[in-house]
Amino acid sequence: MDRTIRTVEDVLALLDGFFASESEAGRLATGDGKDFWDRFYADRSRPVPFFVSKPDENLAAYLDRGLIAPGRALDLGCGPGRNALYLAARGFQVDAVDLSPAAVAWGEDRAQEARVDVRFLCGDAFALPTAELSGPYDLVVDSGCFHHLPPHRRVSYLALLDRVLAPGGHLALTSFAVGEGGMGSELTDADLYRERELQGGLAYTPESLRWVFSDLVEVELRRMREEPPESALFGVTFLWTALFRRGAAASGDVRPVHDRA
Repeated sequence: MDRTIRTVEDVLALLDGFFASESEAGRLATGDGKDFWDRFYADRSRPVPFFVSKPDENLAAYLDRGLIAPGRALDLGCGPGRNALYLAARGFQVDAVDLSPAAVAWGEDRAQEARVDVRFLCGDAFALPTAELSGPYDLVVDSGCFHHLPPHRRVSYLALLDRVLAPGGHLALTSFAVGEGGMGSELTDADLYRERELQGGLAYTPESLRWVFSDLVEVELRRMREEPPESALFGVTFLWTALFRRGAAASGDVRPVHDRA
């Protein structure tokens, strides 16, 4: 008989086991495992839209509009590094972390080809030692990591932000959107544990994102804008894009924008 629960992390690790990469019925439960993502990124020629080395349209817009400025940046769940490379080319000092060695190797190859400097880290961002992921970061970018987390790992996510995001720093987030034209599971958190399946990722409403990140100041929250194939930017409409800032609003700060166009 095992008694393995002593800390909060022990509880979180136990709950992780409810969403193993393959369920007993053989269905895909979640894409949170290293082996799953290594298989996903193994064939670099697959026609996956976000395999193309283009930055998110909202990220480019934040820079063009002066909402964010070059500084230290962390790309969470960076994949092959398309946003990390863009930020490095725009003057950011970039750390990029991903669970998948295959994704990190691809990102390193791209950085070498583009002749930009990105510090890639392979591992679980919640488990990397402080010496590896020290912060503070002026910008944390998450394009598709958050919506693949089971509900209990939001606790780890917010704790990581609290540790590494600088005062006045920004979180640039994209996540699956609910409703018409959206993508991802719309099951309640409780039902996800009953089903023990994340169904490829979780959909969020604007209100649920505002609630999860209520300790941050909302700068903008809207649908990602569609970008044509010939565009230099990545854009699909089944995602929310959000920019949040750490720290209380002060006189002269940007007012929150609720643009769902």
